[in-house]
Amino acid sequence: MQKMGTTSFVNGFSASEWMPADDASGGVSMGTTIMAVEFDGGVVMGADSRTTTGAYIANRVTDKITPVHDRIYCCRSGSAADTQAVADYVKYYLDLHTTELGEPPEVSTAARMFQQLCYSNKNMLMAGIICAGWDRHHGGRVFSINLGGSNVRQPFTIGGSGSSYIYGYCDAHYKTGMTRLECIQFTANAVALAMARDGSSGGVVRLAIIDKDGVERVMIPGDKLPKFFV
Repeated sequence: MQKMGTTSFVNGFSASEWMPADDASGGVSMGTTIMAVEFDGGVVMGADSRTTTGAYIANRVTDKITPVHDRIYCCRSGSAADTQAVADYVKYYLDLHTTELGEPPEVSTAARMFQQLCYSNKNMLMAGIICAGWDRHHGGRVFSINLGGSNVRQPFTIGGSGSSYIYGYCDAHYKTGMTRLECIQFTANAVALAMARDGSSGGVVRLAIIDKDGVERVMIPGDKLPKFFV
């Protein structure tokens, strides 16, 4: 065994690479499925509720859909501590921005704040963010801020470890011009499918439907999830 600094190496591999898979000493992360979809007049956001520490489920009912303003929310994936800190910073700066403007901020403003924080600290953060919401200038919009800090507006986006299982489903079933109800069903089905396949996603499905009238929160418990053959 060779030691370099505080890291031990065995045959060229660090201890973290050969440590048993059931070790639970790692940081708290959100092996996750998150999603957001635009409809005419608003957005639907969805997420599972499982938070893991290594192979240990630290929280079965986490709320990964976090408000940063009245009608702007973010879905968080990656390190729980990193994403919570970034969301808190954005909420603080949006409150200041609102005071300066005298009116609610645009969704794109919140997305740019997430981008700046994630890009400027990309070597220290593990944070994948979906920023979505409604504003009176542009209506409902969805932005994806990836690990490196890129910021892309999309009609729908998915993220987290469970997203790799549902790209095909989302590509096949998404269509432009979906109604509010169709977007809710599309999001619930996609997240439930990811939870069925991804060991790091699970618990309940949480939804947030955001439009000019406000925010509606929905929780679908595990025994009420859409059923599929898996």
